[in-house]
Amino acid sequence: MTTPPPRVLRALDRFNAAHPWDHNAHYHPWILRQLPRRFGRALDVGSGSGDLARLLATRAGTVHGVDSDPKITARAQGLTPPAALVTFTTADALTGLPADSYDVITCTATIHHLPFTEALTVFRRHLAPGGTLVILGLSRPTTPGDHLLGAAAAPLNAATGWLKNKGRTAPRPVSMTAVTRPADMSFPDIVREAHAVLPGARLRRRLFWRYTLVWRHR
Repeated sequence: MTTPPPRVLRALDRFNAAHPWDHNAHYHPWILRQLPRRFGRALDVGSGSGDLARLLATRAGTVHGVDSDPKITARAQGLTPPAALVTFTTADALTGLPADSYDVITCTATIHHLPFTEALTVFRRHLAPGGTLVILGLSRPTTPGDHLLGAAAAPLNAATGWLKNKGRTAPRPVSMTAVTRPADMSFPDIVREAHAVLPGARLRRRLFWRYTLVWRHR
């Protein structure tokens, strides 16, 4: 597959920086569709600015968000109405999770910051029987299919940013100020390791450089 010239890529990067939008939030409605209409306890790992945790609170009895960044955690708490049944904690996602079980666990654009298999094992341990785990993750493109999907996403990404910002330049949303890093695992490796820990997990490549994983604890 032919790569666009560097000057085209630089121009596209400048355009996207001027018209930012949150790829993770794009999938929040999809995440909610994977969950029961009502559930008890929810855990959002890598909760960032708290957008997904607040959405989960519309369905859950209680929601707890965990993030390793104290600054973004403070922003999340400040953006959350005092009456909302949502709490946030600064903690390590592997060693600092509350010693509880949850009906729903979500993890958005975070698991590539962690040892993958170890993280899945921890999530499984904290998921209550009958509970649902939903992960929105990033993978390193390695296959022709990965590159084709990325090429298709590039113009859609620019167009979506333009439309969401009504053609105007805009600052990054708060949710996009969290610490980022590139993914280092390929999608085939992710599928193989996920099935070893979570038999029956459903994984799928998605637009905008994402994949999804859904697993229900029988």
